[in-house]
Amino acid sequence: MSLLGPAEVRRLAAELDIRPTKKLGQNFVHDPNTVRKIVAAAGLTEDDVVLEVGPGLGSLTLALLPSASQVVAVEIDPPLARRLPQTVAEMDPENAGKLHVVLKDAMKVTQEDLPVQPTAIVANLPYNIAVPVVLHLLAELPSLRKGLVMVQAEVADRMAAKPGSKIYGVPSVKLAWYAEAKKAGAIGKNVFWPAPNVDSGLVWFQRHEKPLSTVDRKKLFAVVDAAFAQRRKTLRAALRGHTANVDEVLAKAGVDPQLRGEQLTVIDFIRIAEV
Repeated sequence: MSLLGPAEVRRLAAELDIRPTKKLGQNFVHDPNTVRKIVAAAGLTEDDVVLEVGPGLGSLTLALLPSASQVVAVEIDPPLARRLPQTVAEMDPENAGKLHVVLKDAMKVTQEDLPVQPTAIVANLPYNIAVPVVLHLLAELPSLRKGLVMVQAEVADRMAAKPGSKIYGVPSVKLAWYAEAKKAGAIGKNVFWPAPNVDSGLVWFQRHEKPLSTVDRKKLFAVVDAAFAQRRKTLRAALRGHTANVDEVLAKAGVDPQLRGEQLTVIDFIRIAEV
């Protein structure tokens, strides 16, 4: 497997006259061992169709191609999207035919935008949009069964947090609606160019085999947002602005009104939303 190292990453960036930008959250991985670790942790099979968001110069893409049946790379930056197929053809011609590049904002991707329907997402996500991207793709792409994403360490902790934790919050509950999530490793700063100011973490998730409820997702997420809008408030106080008969709703849902949002499981939130 031919992978990009520091010299190759800088050469490609210079060729394209690319200067990584904070706006696009561009921190390019230049350590082959890191991308090998990510692919191994993703638990891919040869039948998986992988969705990669923000492939950049292709560091992770090159590691994914031998391990999947196809890779769909969604890239928002036109020069990077144009160069990626050439990079793969140069470094791994045997697997170049597996790659599909889609020039698109990941936050706007729908099923119709993709040439094949992905079964897994594996990506190094920009820190500023990591959670919204994951939630959007899980909502839009029912074929996605699992994923492994690299995000800011603090965000990884929040995504995988469980009830009762101080870092358990909106991202934790909303991801739990779709999937079971857990931390899958830590990544240091020096594997990136340029090096970010914070460490990264890996989050692995597996979609629930069956939906947890038939309740409208927007109604559920509105309850979750209200419960965590002011974390120190009890549910009775936090949800008073959301529904006029909050005591009756919580009683029917079997949820203690003196609890705070951080103490509720996704099932508790579902019961409230169902009522």
